[in-house]
Amino acid sequence: MSKTSNIMRLALLQLKGSKDKVANVQNAVNKIEAAVKEHKPRLITLPECFNAPYGTKYFREYSETIPDGYTSLQLSNLAKKHQVYIVGGTIPELGENDAIYNTCTVWSPTGDLVAKHRKMHLFDIDVKGGIRFKESETLSAGNDFTIIDVDGHNIGIGICYDIRFEEMARLYRNAGCEMIIYPAAFNMTTGPLHWELLQRSRANDNQLFVVTTSPARDTSAEYVAYGHSMVVNPWAKVQQSASEGEETLVADIDFSEVEQVRQQIPVFGQRRLDLYATEKEVQIKGLTKVALQGHF
Repeated sequence: MSKTSNIMRLALLQLKGSKDKVANVQNAVNKIEAAVKEHKPRLITLPECFNAPYGTKYFREYSETIPDGYTSLQLSNLAKKHQVYIVGGTIPELGENDAIYNTCTVWSPTGDLVAKHRKMHLFDIDVKGGIRFKESETLSAGNDFTIIDVDGHNIGIGICYDIRFEEMARLYRNAGCEMIIYPAAFNMTTGPLHWELLQRSRANDNQLFVVTTSPARDTSAEYVAYGHSMVVNPWAKVQQSASEGEETLVADIDFSEVEQVRQQIPVFGQRRLDLYATEKEVQIKGLTKVALQGHF
């Protein structure tokens, strides 16, 4: 698909959640309606676990099937009504064989589900004096890379902990991605240390845009999210950043910056593929591409 425009307006919705699923989804609906009316974005992103509390004991209780569950139907209707792309954060998905996944849905301006990304790397950590959390107690891991085409621009999808695995981002870059979107909910231990660092690292390593959408910070919640949803450009510069509370962050993405950076610092053409390589077959809209360094 040819690129119809190098400029794309994004709206990142940093939302405060609760234990009321309907209220959470309605809050997202209201914020999407307001963002469309005021900012006219082409693509809207939502946070990780925006319709449910973030916690292993909640994932199964709040899980839904996709694409016929309550949350999916709301996002589908909104995407079609406003003719926008919606990267629907994540929701707990009830999958095959009763498995539960942390899943990001992507909806097209026709209201169709164009992609579904299941979190590949489960958040199992035990930081002494900090936080202990094991998603694997409830969740199953996804096994598929997800690349969407928006107006001729390839965008990879990851979820939160996925951002720590630079090989995953590298494969997206090798497959021609100009942006990676990560719905994410870093906490108050890892957030101050690594949130911005990881985003700038992935952007710098792969010379692409990195977009993260976090829940708003709620200090009364069992899991306190760091906030600070962010857009980082291919120079690894923070282009836009939210604060801690509920906020709509709007950014105009100039995809021509990707090519400029890659031409000026041509690291991918200078890699020693005779000595090392990161490769994997990656599905892009049903087509298999071998994401081998230097091939894309």
